[in-house]
Amino acid sequence: MEMREFSARYCVRSDLLAAVSFGATFAVYFLSLWLAIRLADIWPLCAVLVFLNAVSGVRLYVLQHDCGHLSLFRNPRANVLAGYALSVFTLTPFRAMQYNHNRHHANLGNLDERQTGEIHTMTLREWQAAGFWRRLGYRLYRNPLFLLPVGGVFVYALRYRWPKNTLTVGLYGVMAQNLALACWVGLIWLLAGKTGLWVYGATVFVAGVVGVFLVYLQHNFEDTYWDRKPDHKLTLAALQGSSALDLGHWFDLATGNIAYHDLHHFNPRIPSYRLRGAHQEMRKVYDMRVIKWPEALASFRLKLWDEDKERLVPFPSGARGRTMTAGQAG
Repeated sequence: MEMREFSARYCVRSDLLAAVSFGATFAVYFLSLWLAIRLADIWPLCAVLVFLNAVSGVRLYVLQHDCGHLSLFRNPRANVLAGYALSVFTLTPFRAMQYNHNRHHANLGNLDERQTGEIHTMTLREWQAAGFWRRLGYRLYRNPLFLLPVGGVFVYALRYRWPKNTLTVGLYGVMAQNLALACWVGLIWLLAGKTGLWVYGATVFVAGVVGVFLVYLQHNFEDTYWDRKPDHKLTLAALQGSSALDLGHWFDLATGNIAYHDLHHFNPRIPSYRLRGAHQEMRKVYDMRVIKWPEALASFRLKLWDEDKERLVPFPSGARGRTMTAGQAG
């Protein structure tokens, strides 16, 4: 049986499972936020609750992502309405997310199309041809101490207020989401004052870090896939260029199983609540590589795509790292 036919078994959407996932995640989100604000003076406990709230916020984003693929609920309109509702708490306008994410799926692993929202990757040749300032900027950008905290805040708190392709997908939808978000933040301020805003800000910060951490690991690992047209193959990009992070049951529960990203890219119609089980069953039949914690963390040292070796590599060191083109040298 072909893999696509096998994976189609798990595309069955369940309104019950969707509603439970939707409702339980929101319950954890609101309860942890309320408790974090109430217990703000007990900072160790507050910190734990802030982290829990942040993770539940990331899980809400995964559900919104499902809605973008119309795979959470059975009814397409229910997915759209849920996607709009979730956008207030994920800080992500629904239609803009849906449009940009579909472009990401269509151009995954294509070296000629690296402007689709994923973390930017330079090739080794581009690095060797780059000047001092471009190299310095890229070094800072790919440093996890910059990428995770600054990247998270920039993307979710700032960039998504006016995301790419806003004018293409609909200005009014983005502005309505921004207004709804402002009302939500205003409600927190009215009910909990500055303490509420500080706690909410902390949860947004942590959620941004966790979100970028996941996005990075989904496509940045040593034997990922990049190529140029006409040799680029989307099926290879889906299965080889996307990771399967087997980081434990609690990690999967907290992140809505989105870490099984190879199967998601191969068949985005599989709902998040079926991804883990589907991946485990498919491993019994197909050779599906998984990444554990040591390799996941080690992947943060990989920075450049080596087109000759066809793998992600660290920054070159020594003389190779200082290589300049003849034009630069002149």
